[in-house]
Amino acid sequence: MSENDELTTVETPEVETPLATPPQSLDDLQPKMKLTGIVKRLELYGAFLDVGVGVDALIHISKLGTEHVNRVADVLKEGDEVSVWVDKVDKKRQQLMVTMIEPLSVEWRDLQEGQVYTGTVSRLETYGAFINIGAEREGLVHISELSHDYVKQPSEVVKVGDEVQVQVLGYSKRKRRIDLSVKSLMEKPEAQESVAAVVEYKQEMQQPDFDMEEEDMPTAMEIALRRAMGDDFPTSNKKSRQSRNRRQRSRDKERERQEELLNRTLYVENN
Repeated sequence: MSENDELTTVETPEVETPLATPPQSLDDLQPKMKLTGIVKRLELYGAFLDVGVGVDALIHISKLGTEHVNRVADVLKEGDEVSVWVDKVDKKRQQLMVTMIEPLSVEWRDLQEGQVYTGTVSRLETYGAFINIGAEREGLVHISELSHDYVKQPSEVVKVGDEVQVQVLGYSKRKRRIDLSVKSLMEKPEAQESVAAVVEYKQEMQQPDFDMEEEDMPTAMEIALRRAMGDDFPTSNKKSRQSRNRRQRSRDKERERQEELLNRTLYVENN
């Protein structure tokens, strides 16, 4: 992520702590607001509570918990004091719906690419880390998004319980998937000098070594003299060619190594 990119940091709404001053009417209520109520009566479909706003709040049987409830009486009884959250408010009809299921801090409709959340590492897998940002599903930071450096195991970077800042890369409500990144919030390592040095060395390696080759090539005078003296010049010349071939293979191998080093360096720079 470049320095000019803008980050949208999202603060997790405070929905757990009851208000210091209890609301007095429906006008004071907002969705996800936490309230304390007293159970007044039970019905087959739910229960009515007094939450102090002049209108009884209805909690439907489906909102009594995350597990299936067969009977309201299995969970509540008259006179119980319970904590609930505002679900829906209809001021015109003077109706209030509440829930005993703690609402999500982050709804699917709230998610946007580029947003930054503070989350907690909930579990680790070989392919990445799952982060709880208060959404319906945990977000996944793939192992390649944990750091600009090579990471063999997620546990090298984070552990369960760690609080981390993450950025939303993408999401799909249909697939119930949230892709996050830690790396995108980190400054990229400086690799420009390394890249320049490798490129320069690569160019040098591509230049033919004329001095070395010419040093092994006999002149016309040397050839004539050796033939006059009866020297076995072809054998010597063959050895010279073999020596040059070995040096060429060595240079080719070194060039391949530098190519690989350059590609790795450029990969780090671009990611």
